[in-house]
Amino acid sequence: MPGLITDFLISLDDRFFYFVNWLHGDIRQYNIEDPKNPVLTGQIWGKSLRGGPQMIQLSLDGKRLYATNSLYSVWDRQFYPELMDTGSHIIQIDVDTVKEPDGLSINPDFFVDFGDEPDGPALAHEMRYPGGDCTSDIWI
Repeated sequence: MPGLITDFLISLDDRFFYFVNWLHGDIRQYNIEDPKNPVLTGQIWGKSLRGGPQMIQLSLDGKRLYATNSLYSVWDRQFYPELMDTGSHIIQIDVDTVKEPDGLSINPDFFVDFGDEPDGPALAHEMRYPGGDCTSDIWI
C-alpha cells in the first residue's frame, strides 16, 4: 500500500523538510540545503505507538517536533480502530540538526495521552503555537 502523507513542513531556516506517512507510521526528515538533491537525514520508524503519525508542528528553534496521531474519526475507525477505545496522543520528537543522519528521537519524557479524558477517550488532531510561525499564525 502506498504511503499517505498527511502533513509536511519546512524548518524556518529552510534547511530541513519533514513529513509524516500516516498509513506507514513513520516521520521523515530530509536535508534540503541542495533542493535538487534532498537527503534523508532522520526517520522515526518501528516504534510501538497507537495509530500512525498524522500532523506535525516544529518548534521555532527547530529542536522539537510534535506529532499527533488522529486524522479523521471515520478514517481512524477504519485504519486504527483501537484509537476509538484508547484515544490518541501527542509525542515530542527531539531534533538534532547537527547529528546527521539519525537526528530524530522520541522524547520519553513527553507523552500527552488523551485516553483518560473525563468524557472518554479523545482524538488529538493537531496543535498550534500561538504567536508562533506562519503555520500557527494563520489560525489566530
